[in-house]
Amino acid sequence: MLSLAMFDVIPAVDIQRGRAVRLYEGDPARETVYYPSPVEAALHWVGLGASWLHVVDLDAALGRGTNRALVLELAAAVDAAVEIGGGVRSVDAAQAWLERLDRVILGTVAIREPEVVDSLIADFGPERVAVSIDARGGRVAVHGWSEVTDIDAAELAGRVAEQGVRHLIYTDIDRDGTLRGVDAEPVRRMRAAFPHRLVAGGGVGNDADLELYERLGLDGAIVGRALYEGTITYPRTA
Repeated sequence: MLSLAMFDVIPAVDIQRGRAVRLYEGDPARETVYYPSPVEAALHWVGLGASWLHVVDLDAALGRGTNRALVLELAAAVDAAVEIGGGVRSVDAAQAWLERLDRVILGTVAIREPEVVDSLIADFGPERVAVSIDARGGRVAVHGWSEVTDIDAAELAGRVAEQGVRHLIYTDIDRDGTLRGVDAEPVRRMRAAFPHRLVAGGGVGNDADLELYERLGLDGAIVGRALYEGTITYPRTA
């Protein structure tokens, strides 16, 4: 199940210490627990019509353990496609996920070891491999957003497009989990730099933010807190 609507709202299920949470500006110490069980969260969104779930293992991203068994339980429980990110930093790790899930999301490793991206695209095809570019102030953050590099986010988007990446996820960390609204300019820069499928998140607070993404030419939005707190319409109406 790899098809997506023209513009899709994709629920985020972020897992920290076995629970479905959202972080404020990417800070693991500032979490809000929305469901004690990520499986329960996933079933809720799929029950409302979600065809894809965006799952992130925050503990793996921060190098302090893994929620692999829980992610696999979640995937087995839902009739939906699942993409996984967080701590996927080798070909072997990505292959292990792709044996069970629909898409793997590469972050730090795509920057530090671009040959991993090449290998996975060659073996699994561009539809099953996404690159995530997460940025603060336009600069790329890595290692669970704990380290901000000097790499310009839009320039990196152009480079991975040349590399053969066809699915890019952009997150504005400064706004993630805040409900403050979308900052249009960095999203516009990412759209100009990446000519393929682009999905974004970070700051969505209401339906107007989703409409802004559509006007900017994005293909979808990954939404967490606004969904969990009911500040956007979901499922969306025509």
